[in-house]
Amino acid sequence: MDEEQQKPEDLNAPTDDAPQQKQQPADLSSEKAESKENQELSEKAQAIKIQAWWRGTLVRRALLHAALCAWIIQCWWRLILPKILEKRRQSMLDTFQQEQWAVVRLQSWIRMWRIRRRYCRLLKAVRTIQSHWRCHACSSRGVIKGQYRISTSQMHLELEVLLGSGPCIVTECIPLPIKQ
Repeated sequence: MDEEQQKPEDLNAPTDDAPQQKQQPADLSSEKAESKENQELSEKAQAIKIQAWWRGTLVRRALLHAALCAWIIQCWWRLILPKILEKRRQSMLDTFQQEQWAVVRLQSWIRMWRIRRRYCRLLKAVRTIQSHWRCHACSSRGVIKGQYRISTSQMHLELEVLLGSGPCIVTECIPLPIKQ
C-alpha cells in the first residue's frame, strides 16, 4: 500500500523500515503464525460481509421486482374489473328484458285467446237465437231485425223481434278488452 492510502490503525503498526525490538525466535514464529491466522480470519470475515451484502442486495432487488409485478397486476385488475362487472350487469339486464318480453307476449296471446273464445261463444249464441227466431218467425209470421257493430272497445248487439203480440227489443253492449 502507498503511504498516503494507509489507514490510521496501519500507521501504529511497525513497518519494515522501523527498528524492531529483538524477540526470541520461538515467540517470533508463533506470533507470525497468529498474525497470519488473524489476517486470514479478518479477510475471511470481510469476504463473508461482502457476500452477505451482495446476497441482501439480490434479495432486495428480487423483492422489489416481485412487488412491482404485483402492483402492475393489481393496477391491471382494477382497470378490468369494472368492465367485467358492467358486462355481467348488461348480460343480466338483457336476460331480464328477454324474459319480460316473453312474459308480455305470453300474456297477450292468452288474453287474445280468451277474448276470441268469448267472442266466438257470443257469435254462436247470436246465430242460435237468430236461427230459432227465424224458424219461429216463419211459423208465426213474425219478423226479427238485428244489427251489431264493433267499435274499438265494445261490441253493440241489438235485436228487435216483432211478433203478433208486440215488439221485443234486446240490446246488449259487450265490452272488449283493449290490447295495450
